[in-house]
Amino acid sequence: MEFEFDIIARLLLAALFGAFIGVEREYRAKEAGLRTHFLVCAGSALFTIVSICGFGGTGDPARVAAQIVTGIGFIGAGTIVMQKRYIIGLTTAAGLWTTAAIGMAAGCGMLVVAGVGTVLTLAGFELLRHISHKIGHIKRQIEIVFITTDSVSARAVAERLKSEKYDMRSYNSSRALDGRIRVRLAIEAPENLSDPARLYEFFGELPDTELETIE
Repeated sequence: MEFEFDIIARLLLAALFGAFIGVEREYRAKEAGLRTHFLVCAGSALFTIVSICGFGGTGDPARVAAQIVTGIGFIGAGTIVMQKRYIIGLTTAAGLWTTAAIGMAAGCGMLVVAGVGTVLTLAGFELLRHISHKIGHIKRQIEIVFITTDSVSARAVAERLKSEKYDMRSYNSSRALDGRIRVRLAIEAPENLSDPARLYEFFGELPDTELETIE
């Protein structure tokens, strides 16, 4: 009975640790949220427990645990999106990978280690996020090329970028082969505003405007 209680406690705590991380990811509206982290952590713990306690105690317990690392790679890869030359979702994938490790630690009975791992993961997501944003106030220059219907629309896009706190450094326009206007902009922005994903989202909301490159 005591053995079963210990096993159940490991599994429940792993699920709880995963839920803590998942709540933070859900709050940030990330691709993998509460349910995903809950299941990854609980599943990793369950696999680890089965590898240690199952199969009549025969075989190498590390073989099953090693497959968790491989399996979580496939799940993490599903959260990574490449938009042209820019990759989005690496932090979410790394969070899932770490959550699996926390589940494995809990499954092994290393509950203190799993708890500390959870705290460090949350600190990495939240505390380091604020630090990186402060560092990000250093301005970075970005070159954008987009196509729109006419010069009026092109100027409207430039003005909207200014309203979003982007500093305009240069503006050059030319007529494309299909008669539309191709615009090459050089803008300057703090690091926290220069995320390519933010700019892709910005241009995605604009009608009759096609983003070509961000450099």
